[in-house]
Amino acid sequence: MNWLDISSSAFIAAFFLYCFAFLFYVIAVAGRKWSNRKPEEHVRKWSRVGFVFSTIGLAAHLVFFFTRWAGAGHIPTSNMYEFMTFLGMSIMIAFTIIYLIYRSPLLGMFALPLTIVIVAYAAVFPQKVQPLVPALQSNWLKVHVTTAALGEAFFAVGFAAGLMYLLRVIDFKGTDKAARRAQRWIEFTLYVIIVIVGFIGAVFLFRGMDYQASFTQTTISYDKTGAESITEDKVEYTLPPIVKPYNSETTSIEPFLGMKSPLFEAPSWMNGANAGRKLNTVIWSVIAGTLLYGLLRLVFRKPLGAVIHPTLEGIDPEDLDEISYRSIAIGFPVFTLGALIFAMIWAEQAWGRFWGWDPKEVWALITWLYYSAYLHLRLSRGWQGHRSSWLAVIGFIVVMFTLIGVNLIIAGLHSYAGVDG
Repeated sequence: MNWLDISSSAFIAAFFLYCFAFLFYVIAVAGRKWSNRKPEEHVRKWSRVGFVFSTIGLAAHLVFFFTRWAGAGHIPTSNMYEFMTFLGMSIMIAFTIIYLIYRSPLLGMFALPLTIVIVAYAAVFPQKVQPLVPALQSNWLKVHVTTAALGEAFFAVGFAAGLMYLLRVIDFKGTDKAARRAQRWIEFTLYVIIVIVGFIGAVFLFRGMDYQASFTQTTISYDKTGAESITEDKVEYTLPPIVKPYNSETTSIEPFLGMKSPLFEAPSWMNGANAGRKLNTVIWSVIAGTLLYGLLRLVFRKPLGAVIHPTLEGIDPEDLDEISYRSIAIGFPVFTLGALIFAMIWAEQAWGRFWGWDPKEVWALITWLYYSAYLHLRLSRGWQGHRSSWLAVIGFIVVMFTLIGVNLIIAGLHSYAGVDG
């Protein structure tokens, strides 16, 4: 039995089931105004359908996880593709738990797109099974990564509920200074999300076009004695090179929209053979996301927050605030165990020290301190509503930087997690 073929099919099935579940949750929430049924009956019917599809999608995702585990011979959380798919699965587990407690279809309308984006982002990375590097050959891989991801998944649900709260209570018709400031910040948050979607779309578009460009980068380094060494690295692009690697020569390039050569070179302070490629990816993400955002604004002719706001009318904002807080309160001790305690035990076994100021360790600590402050301000200072929701939204941005930015941009002992990217 080819476990990896089954795993691949289950992954695709889970993705489309999540998409259908999202649509059913949208119908449950947004369609109640136009339904011939009573609003309560309409919401109940389509929420049930959405939950069935999301649950079947989660089941398919679990099949993907365990069959890939069987095919690979180790838990599939060792690179960016595997970790991000596991994070998406964890978000669905967290969503299912919170949904069964609060029975809010609105949560599905926001949590499912988050899962879909993360799963689609995972598909950007190479999916080939690779043997574990020595640092990952430990049973602590299972407990550290899984509990850390599950804690972050509850933070993601808290983010979704916090974002819904803000979209529900912000006055999009207000013209005073406070209202305009809130409108701008919520619109910027939506823009950032669309930039991520734009990045995924750009990668798949150019991958479908089989676009390729390559460069040879020359790096000069000196050892402790002052001896000079010169190395040459081949850097391959799958997006048209707006920026080329520092101190590199073009090996091959396919023209795109009349662009036959890179527009400029990456700055010298960006170290690493892939630094230029990563900067190029960031630029394309902003371009694609901005174009997509502009298209949506052109279609709706109003800010996106103002488009979403009417669908949330009739929803009790206090319920959303409570869901956001409870999700984070559940996720915090789980994250503490996985990202700090289990991580330090593993670090001591692998590297002979509990703490080493590695970038990933530092940002895991920053994340933990941030959510510690969130809970302190919530419980001791009474920060609820607007303040609490903004903290939940910003907190998950910190989480995503810890997961993506640190893995793919900052070099460190955890860099193996992003080598496939």
